[in-house]
Amino acid sequence: MNRHSLPLVVALLVVPAARAQDTRHFETRVRPLLAENCFKCHGPDRQRGDLRLDTADGFKKGGGSGTPLVTPARPDDSLLLRAVRHADGVEKMPPEGKLTAAQVADLAAWVKAGAPYPASVAKAPAADPAKHWAFLPLQQARNPKPEIHNPIDGFVLAKLAAAGLTPAPPADARALIRRATFDLTGLPPTPDEIDAFLRDSARRTPDAAFEAVVDRLLASPAYGERWGRHWLDVARYADSNGLDENVAHGTAWRYRDYVVRSLNADKPYDQFLREQLAGDLLPAADPAARAERLVATGFLALGPKVLAEPDEKRMELDIVDEQIDTVGRAVLGMTFGCARCHDHKFDPIEQADYYGLAGVFVSTRTMEHFKKVARWHENSIATPAEQRAKAQIDAAGAVVKSLPAAAAALAAASPDLPTAMGVADGTPTDVRVLRRGNHLTPADVVPRRFPLVFAGAGQPALPKGQSGRLELAAWLTDPRHPLTARVIVNRVWRWHFGKGLVRSVDNFGLTGDAPTHPELLDYLAAGFTADGWSLKRLHRRIMLSATYRMSTAHDAKAATADPDNRLLWRANPRRLEAEAIRDSLLAVGGLLDRTAGGPALAGVKNRDYLFDHTSKDRTSYASDRRSLYLPVIRNNLYDVFQLFDAPDPAVPTGDRATTTVPTQALFFLNSDLSARAADALAGRLLAAPGLDDAGRVRLLFEFAYSRPPTTAETARVVAGVAAFEADAGRRAAWAAVCQAVLAGNEFIHLN
Repeated sequence: MNRHSLPLVVALLVVPAARAQDTRHFETRVRPLLAENCFKCHGPDRQRGDLRLDTADGFKKGGGSGTPLVTPARPDDSLLLRAVRHADGVEKMPPEGKLTAAQVADLAAWVKAGAPYPASVAKAPAADPAKHWAFLPLQQARNPKPEIHNPIDGFVLAKLAAAGLTPAPPADARALIRRATFDLTGLPPTPDEIDAFLRDSARRTPDAAFEAVVDRLLASPAYGERWGRHWLDVARYADSNGLDENVAHGTAWRYRDYVVRSLNADKPYDQFLREQLAGDLLPAADPAARAERLVATGFLALGPKVLAEPDEKRMELDIVDEQIDTVGRAVLGMTFGCARCHDHKFDPIEQADYYGLAGVFVSTRTMEHFKKVARWHENSIATPAEQRAKAQIDAAGAVVKSLPAAAAALAAASPDLPTAMGVADGTPTDVRVLRRGNHLTPADVVPRRFPLVFAGAGQPALPKGQSGRLELAAWLTDPRHPLTARVIVNRVWRWHFGKGLVRSVDNFGLTGDAPTHPELLDYLAAGFTADGWSLKRLHRRIMLSATYRMSTAHDAKAATADPDNRLLWRANPRRLEAEAIRDSLLAVGGLLDRTAGGPALAGVKNRDYLFDHTSKDRTSYASDRRSLYLPVIRNNLYDVFQLFDAPDPAVPTGDRATTTVPTQALFFLNSDLSARAADALAGRLLAAPGLDDAGRVRLLFEFAYSRPPTTAETARVVAGVAAFEADAGRRAAWAAVCQAVLAGNEFIHLN
């Protein structure tokens, strides 16, 4: 296989979407479609042709002919898709008219995902779901081992002692600084940084030296880039729309840069959330602060949209549904979207709760219009000086009319004022409950409000003159809210340890996982709010614990008793994420361009078509900047990102998968990026003054693995260089061994 065949292989081996996402697609897109178009003839009251489509068993059985209705993962071969496409040789369905292209696409996507058909709506368990652990107020947890200085360690050691287990020994200094540097910056430590830490540990104490490292990394601009990427996963950030009209989000980069700036400034998390949910409604001290808060509302505008949907009301409600689902998952770890069509199957969220929230977002202006092709709203963020300059040029153009050439020149000189994707308040509206989520079957009006299980029946009415987003933001960031702080500290724990204290990081509902250390979770959440919602203080609290600094050493007894390491008896070995892998290759080769911020799409205007139904790809990844600044194109994610499990940017994701496939190894052996990084690294080694080949091997291992080589490794690499050099030349020989070292598992794993 050559390097040019890699993208095709990658595309064939991309991991399927998570089952939870497929189920949600069925509940929000497919089940309502079937209910609206199929159940009257193939439902509980009538089964034309002995075909019933309102149950999984009925769907599996098929009609009287016994022909399966779907071929899972193969929509083009499925009878269902042939029927709704009105193909020749099959009975056309629905008989009264063809489904829209978007509806057919929804069915095709469902079949491609394996045609999951969850059970029909069921009531919640008999036990009172409102007493679920996640819905209860934060508990004031006390350190169960007061003799242990850091309460995190006290909570962890108490659990281990109860199970008869002991923690792993501390990680060695080199492994620790490598872990911390990648955790906080997404980049490898340099040999000079490692040496400085080792010297400082000998001069002072290891604890004091490591504390200094953590503080240095938190102060680095790379911190915001690293942790901004984590939040962008949750915010389902993308530089294109995806779905039917894959057009450019040409100003989305402003939201990305806002996130990076906010995290580097350690903006309090409650303020960070309020700005994203209601920044347009918050007071601002000056035009710059006003622009910053308008940019922040891009969080609500970034989602994928079916821009060519002929049913304008459906498009509006689908956009609102996506916003509710994103806010629920990202902030609260709750799947509110499931209540669009019916009361939530498991959690105590009623359909009326959903439409109480829906009124808030229907009252928000996300779109300029819904006509094909629909246009999302953008807020002007022009400075007063920019506005005056444009007004002067436009006024001049309106005066020199009798001179067409001069008027044309002035028009060309008139600048486009900067805008940013975002929202604004619209017309305050209470909405009706929609039976089965269908706007053609409305029921009673529900006042705009928040879910009763959290806010209660006596909650104050939302203001009649505003959307209610400002009140929603205030409610979500109230320190007494049971979920907001728990969810974010659990996310931070997961991004440090590879697993959350609640492993289902995006689902704190009844179907999610219970916390492995509930007292520790509440201790962290309570401390987080008490510290002013400071993420950097939370990092310090976690990283300075002995729990974080444990090694990955294996213990047979602990592995038998707790094979999944739920009790935290050792650190979890972790593979780097896609962006960190790419950035590391560029960094060790000395190629990484540290320029920060700015547009991701070169030569593409806002709302231009990108990767669309013609498969014309106008995206370029020819940049040596950090991966954060590369384009994120829905439906056409960068091959390297797909290969190493970057998430689907259409949905909020707080827990990336980690898979191992053969093409990952082939990437390191065959890709242009790997070869270029290895050649550049070889050049660095050869240019380093005063080194013999053994010294170059040591420097190579310091760059790649943050450790010196063993005697055997040094001998092997020196011999490899000698063997290659006679035929390939010195630079090529060193490039070959560099590429072999970079292809090692140790390069992309943390211990």
